[in-house]
Parts: sequence; C-alpha cells; structure tokens
Amino acid sequence: MSTSANAVPNSSVGGGITPAAMSKMQLFYWSVRRELWEYRSIYIAPLAAAGVFLFGFLFSLIHLPSRVEGISLHDQQRIVLVGPYDMAAGLIMVTALIVAVFYCLDALYGERRDRSILFWKSLPVSDLTTVLAKAFIPIVFLQLLSWAITSATQLIMLLLSSAVLAASGQSVGILWSQVSFFQMSFMLLYHLLTVHALWYAPVYCWLLLVSAWARRAPFLWAILPPLAIGVVEKVAFNTLYFGNFIGYRLTGGMEVMGSSAPNRLPIDPGMEITPGHFLASPGLWLGLTVAAAFLYAAARIRRSRGPM
Repeated sequence: MSTSANAVPNSSVGGGITPAAMSKMQLFYWSVRRELWEYRSIYIAPLAAAGVFLFGFLFSLIHLPSRVEGISLHDQQRIVLVGPYDMAAGLIMVTALIVAVFYCLDALYGERRDRSILFWKSLPVSDLTTVLAKAFIPIVFLQLLSWAITSATQLIMLLLSSAVLAASGQSVGILWSQVSFFQMSFMLLYHLLTVHALWYAPVYCWLLLVSAWARRAPFLWAILPPLAIGVVEKVAFNTLYFGNFIGYRLTGGMEVMGSSAPNRLPIDPGMEITPGHFLASPGLWLGLTVAAAFLYAAARIRRSRGPM
C-alpha cells in the first residue's frame, strides 16, 4: 500500500480552511477562543460575583420601602438608592481585576508546567500571535465582559426595586431620578476602557512577561523585583521615586477624570470626563510603550522556552 493513500493533503480546520491558508486575524481569533475555552474562570468568576450580589440584594429589597419613605434630602436619597449600584459595579470590577492578575501569571507559565506547550507550538500559530491573544483577554475582553455583566446586574436591580416600590404604593420616579442607568453604564464603560484597559496595560503585560520567564512561583517573581528596586533605592539614596511611580501607575484613575470629587466612585454619572486630558497624558503613552516591549520580550522568551 502506498503511503500517498494515507496522506491527507486537503485536511482542513474550521470549515474547510487549511491552517496555511488562515489569515493572521483568523489565527488570532482562534487563539482567543482557545483562552476562553481553557480558562473558564474568566467569565465564571464575574458572573458568580454578580449572582452573589443579586442574591443579597433581593433580601435588602424587603427594607427598601421603609428606607425610602420619609427621605427628603437629595444626598440621603442618593446614598440609599444609588449606593447598591456602586457596590455592584465595584464588586464585579474588583473580581475581574483579580481574575486578570491570576490569568496573566498563569497564561504562559501554565502551558509549560503541564507540558501542553509542546502541542500548542506544533500548531501554525506564531509566538507573537499567542502572546497577543493572551494579552487581549485582560486588556479588552475582561473589561467588555465586566461592563456587560455589571450593566445587566444594575438593570435587574433597577427593575426589581421599581417593582417593590410600586407594590408598596410609593413613587418610582424618585428611584429613576436618582439612578441614571444609561449614564452609569456609559461612565462604567469609559472607566473600564481607560483605566482598567489602557492605563493598567503595562501591569498586565509585566505579569505575562514574568509568566513566560519564571520557572516556578511566578507570583513571587512578579512582586519581588519591583519591591527590591524600591528597597535598594530607599537604602542607597533615601528616595521613593520608583515606589511613587508604581503607586502612580496602580492608582491612575485620576488621570482620566479632569476633577476629583470626594465620596464618589470614578464611575459616578456626576463625575466630569476629559478624554483629551487622558489621551494627552505622557504616562499613558509611556505605559503603552513599555507594555509593547513587555509583550515582545514575552514572545521571544516563549520561543526559546520548553516544558518544565
């Protein structure tokens, strides 16, 4: 029997497209699909956080009519009515941020630990495409997912609260006048795309670089070098420039807002947004440049790394 009879020259992947014929965008798309398939906590954790909050919110609705009744001051109405919506957004955002950190630390380290890197490297996908697909998850996908889950959660909360107030004979107009759903949703999207995506991009990319390089304990390797630099600077020069720079990067929300307001979250509809100020910030473009360098280095390291 000739070997040509067993050859499969026209084998295809995904609807008749051979791997060689797939474009870079298609390879990138399927690489992202691979990440979502392997790391289901990416979407399960934010959904679970939203579910837990809604469960607790259902019990709080019992006391909503009594709390709203008799409130006349604008600030008190805001605390009672809008506070739970800010708490829901904050919980989901923090959950997504924690998921992003642990995902980045395991994204390139895990495939070397379980030796699946041998299989993934056998596919016609470049190291750079793989690394870019992994960076896409925390920088873009998780932010859009957080926005969608938070908006859906807040809409459910608004509808449930309206039903409870209407059933108790109270005016629903007070609730809708205080809870500006569409403005909250827009501010949340703006905050996620600017701060959690663009501003924190070098943080995610640093974690991916550590994940590609570390042979063990990537979490420690992600923290120890910046900590050591800060300690050496303090001991040698009695300065805190590096520590202040790290703090400036991690608390970069004020770079988005043109003015600060006490006791308000950055997603508050009353906050002023100045996208021009944010886009003109040197810290933004410096951070994106550093993020690109980290991703390039992670791709080069992955090329030479094998299973552990």
